[in-house]
Amino acid sequence: MKTIGYGIVGTGYFGAQLGRILRTLDGAEVRAVYDPANGEAIAAEFGCDAAESLEALCSRDDIDAVIVASPNYLHKEPVICAARHKKHVFCEKPIALCYKDCDEMVRTAQENGVIFMAGHIMNFFHGVRIAKQYIQQGKIGRVLYAHSARNGWEEPQPEISWKKIREKSGGHLYHHIHELDCIQFIMGPATKAVMVGGNVAHQGEQFGDEDDMLLISLEFGNNTYAMLEYGSAFHYPEHYVLIQGTEGFIRIDMCNTGFTMKTKDGTIVTDTTHDSKELDDERTHIYHSTEMDGAIQYGHPGKLPPMWLQSVMNNEMRFFNGIMHGDPVPEEFKALMTGEAARAVIATADAATISRYEDRKVDVSEVIGK
Repeated sequence: MKTIGYGIVGTGYFGAQLGRILRTLDGAEVRAVYDPANGEAIAAEFGCDAAESLEALCSRDDIDAVIVASPNYLHKEPVICAARHKKHVFCEKPIALCYKDCDEMVRTAQENGVIFMAGHIMNFFHGVRIAKQYIQQGKIGRVLYAHSARNGWEEPQPEISWKKIREKSGGHLYHHIHELDCIQFIMGPATKAVMVGGNVAHQGEQFGDEDDMLLISLEFGNNTYAMLEYGSAFHYPEHYVLIQGTEGFIRIDMCNTGFTMKTKDGTIVTDTTHDSKELDDERTHIYHSTEMDGAIQYGHPGKLPPMWLQSVMNNEMRFFNGIMHGDPVPEEFKALMTGEAARAVIATADAATISRYEDRKVDVSEVIGK
């Protein structure tokens, strides 16, 4: 088996763990990392090189693919640099914080003939995979409506994370783009968006500047709809995706973690959200403990993600490494492997953001046409 050489840009909490996973896979070798803050320590752990610059990493002949796991606002430059050097790219979500940047990234990857996979990790949840299969089999009839919630209550943190600064993270909607992406993975791209909300309970320098309550209404152009809730101003925590069909429903719960489906004949089917009951139980415990704060679990370099998250990250990296070795791309994942699905979800987020500030319903085509 050919060995794929990987470079990693951003070796904090997430990027370092993606590298650890890659090092366990057959035919994968992490050969260099770039991170001015954490690169030297992770390079020593991995026994690889610490590149002096982004250009130095992307121009290496022994690197075939680049993993981009820097903070959200620092994704565009490494993706474009890697693609121009003919390196395949895996980029953590959100791939960028506006449609224009996403479009440039997607087009650069296409022009250079490289794979551009977005880290939309919910696509690799066991519960999402079986939900898609059940929907295709007609178990709940035609999908009419989806409702997601990702919320909780956040107290002041010891320091203000970049995740709380809208210019760097995009705020709750962009940083937690997973649920919007999951809904579009199931229902297709939205056509119209309305978003209301604001910073209703977390004013002050100790909280950053992101809105803590966002309520989003989406239309899909075929008499189907969705509602999404995000924020850290909710004392009753919820985290789920609920899919309503003409003949039943599916609920993928990530707070009281598990999967439930009801079909037309009243049959209740239960399963796991993750790959095992043990992983579901771990996530439920974390959600109801002090490790979670406002629907966010803060990580830092050197801290290992919980096992449920490591399991899904492992699924994701195995998939990407398999594609690097020539595995075929399933039809439903083709848009994920070009950046087009990620671009589409940012188009919807941008439309929702325009709606929030201009107090009107926004057609997603306004964003795409700009």
